[in-house]
Amino acid sequence: MAFIIKPLVTEKMNNITEKMSNRFGFVVRPEANKLQIKAEVESLYNVTVVDVNTAVYAGKRSARYTKAGLVKGQKNSFKKAIVTLKEGDTIDFYSNI
Repeated sequence: MAFIIKPLVTEKMNNITEKMSNRFGFVVRPEANKLQIKAEVESLYNVTVVDVNTAVYAGKRSARYTKAGLVKGQKNSFKKAIVTLKEGDTIDFYSNI
């Protein structure tokens, strides 16, 4: 079962990666634990993972005004994993573009 959904490529994550070149972020499945995330990153990218930090973000409610009136909805909740690699290892997310 694949636990990694996609790499986390945001402005904030790019700033973290620039400061500490061995930290990378991923959006992962909510039921994934740190050991499963570590094993999958090591097998997919052929790197050595030193540490995994996870955070669960709750979905936010949103509303907007349209011609039909007020439309209410909710953004999805997600789980984020920040992976620290061994010194010298790196992941290039843009190599397949």
